[in-house]
Amino acid sequence: MLALSLMRLVRALKFPIPMATQLIFTPLSSSPVALDRFSIAPRRSAVSVRPSLSISRRSSSSETSTSSPSRRAAAAPVVNAVKEEVIESPAADSEAPSSASSKLVLVAGGSGGVGQLVVASLLERNIKTRLLLRDLDKANSLFGQQDEERLQVWQGDTRNPEDLDPSMFEGVTHVICCTGTTAFPSKRWEGDNSPERVDWEGVRNLISALPSSIKRVVLVSSVGITKSNELPWSIMNLFGVLKYKKMGEDFLRQSGLPFTILRG
Repeated sequence: MLALSLMRLVRALKFPIPMATQLIFTPLSSSPVALDRFSIAPRRSAVSVRPSLSISRRSSSSETSTSSPSRRAAAAPVVNAVKEEVIESPAADSEAPSSASSKLVLVAGGSGGVGQLVVASLLERNIKTRLLLRDLDKANSLFGQQDEERLQVWQGDTRNPEDLDPSMFEGVTHVICCTGTTAFPSKRWEGDNSPERVDWEGVRNLISALPSSIKRVVLVSSVGITKSNELPWSIMNLFGVLKYKKMGEDFLRQSGLPFTILRG
């Protein structure tokens, strides 16, 4: 599911990708490469991607398998239950494709599972990337050291509007928001990290801070948002995660910015 979400992100930003290829990601935890330590500036720092974030391609035809009609029919309800959705603004087709060198993509939530895949994909395509992270030390442990011309890290918290300084968005052409927390109370909720604060207030603050020159905002959301009162989504929404994600989606829709919403 994460790989498919990433493919949709790449298409949403109109980055070129071969038609018959599949992205394969090496889990970060499997990398034996030692990380270099580096000093961190008070506001921003340059980092690099570890070799384990590289992306290899292989033909999708090599993955082809056969199954009987009865097996395919039995699997259909499962596929439909988790079907991803892509919602784009009416002006989605008006954005002309541009070269990778002309893009600067800001990624919020780049230290999360989907966020790390997004960063890897962008850097694989030589697209200059700027990460917005709460903890710069975490960027050090995840990505290592690199030239600032390739990957930048800015410290900030989307939950705090004062952290979103206009200088953070200078030169940025696209924004990908991958922030999120768990649907149910967990350790990740510590430090005021609830769905309301992250999926609603954080998304609202980020969108409000963006300049009108942004060419596209991609928001990673969740399936089940339109069915939060139906099983099994009503269980997932017991603590409001789908409600708050929907509020974030609606705020982006009303912002006037070109957008793509990925529900996966």
